[in-house]
Amino acid sequence: MFKIDLHTHSTASHDGGISLAQYQAALESGAIDMIAITDHNRIDFALQAQSSLGDKIIVGEEIMTNEGEIIGLYLKDVIPAGLSPADTVTEIKKQGGIVYIPHPFETIRKGLHPAAVEQLQDDIDIIEVCNGRAFAQNKSKQTVVWSRLNNVPGAASSDAHGIKGLGDTYSDCRELPTRETLIDLISTASLVTKRPKMRALLYPKYHKLRKKITKDNK
Repeated sequence: MFKIDLHTHSTASHDGGISLAQYQAALESGAIDMIAITDHNRIDFALQAQSSLGDKIIVGEEIMTNEGEIIGLYLKDVIPAGLSPADTVTEIKKQGGIVYIPHPFETIRKGLHPAAVEQLQDDIDIIEVCNGRAFAQNKSKQTVVWSRLNNVPGAASSDAHGIKGLGDTYSDCRELPTRETLIDLISTASLVTKRPKMRALLYPKYHKLRKKITKDNK
């Protein structure tokens, strides 16, 4: 079985902190077998990581639409923030990408509202039913029901913003996926999640503050 994490944030995200060396160490140690780097509104770090570490890195982007966040996987070009959810999905599909909905129904972390998810129903490839940082507003049960009712594969992903969250929440697949096989493999995957560590929950606030202080001191 292979551990697949489809939602993580590198040092390139304003609130992320996973370095290239840490991604490499996670892969080499077997803590995780394939990782999507899904920085906020950018893919430059993910492209660099894939160039250095190979196809065990999936190039993704967590895109801020005008109604909440959507992740595109297997992207080649950055997709601008601020589009409608429908237009964002269209841009992902134009690149042959996969539409992945992170932490749906949440408001604290800018998840898509139920009405927006319903409108995209036919275009959603994978929905996140287990989020490794879900604590204050956990909508997993609601998402599992939606996934089953709409026959959309559900994934478990860490949403790690630092190394402590990486390898704790993932989809356990029977083989390493490709762009062509990912959706089917996720549909039969075992989902593994652990109670989030306090440090993993606080990473985004810590990284935002750290980067602001560093910027202000330049």
